[in-house]
Amino acid sequence: MIRKPFFIRAEWDEEAAVWVATSDDVPGLATEEDTLEGLIEKLKILIPELLDANGFNEEYGIPFEILTRRFEIAHRSII
Repeated sequence: MIRKPFFIRAEWDEEAAVWVATSDDVPGLATEEDTLEGLIEKLKILIPELLDANGFNEEYGIPFEILTRRFEIAHRSII
């Protein structure tokens, strides 16, 4: 059975220079990592642990979707 993915927000914290992940779907999720790839690997461990701790019992894989957000500034070249 394929279930709806858990929704995860990942935002770049410029001051701390880390990706920060939170979720309304996964109670207690708040973690950070230097790279987005590292954050994804960390989430693969944390999400099942947090869901188990909150009484969620799933025999199959737990799908999750990550929405990332990072603000940047583009500058025009001056000729």
